[in-house]
Amino acid sequence: MSTQVADREFTRGRVERPKTSWAETKPSFLTTEFYAMIGVIIATIVAGQSNHSWHDRWVWQVVAAIAIGYMVSRGLAKSGSADHRDNS
Repeated sequence: MSTQVADREFTRGRVERPKTSWAETKPSFLTTEFYAMIGVIIATIVAGQSNHSWHDRWVWQVVAAIAIGYMVSRGLAKSGSADHRDNS
């Protein structure tokens, strides 16, 4: 190991650890799934307004099911990830 690397890694007898400021998963509004969910919800509402055989209650139940499915999928995506951000 070169002395430059050794000097950088050891300061006063202790090892400096690099600070990480990333999380394993992205924020929800940066994912493709978020925009797909918004698009499907809009399409469902538009289809419900244009198709008079669909009742409003059924359309909102489908919208709620889409939103719940998205929340469950985000929860599963984040369940195994550790947040490595340094709060200092």
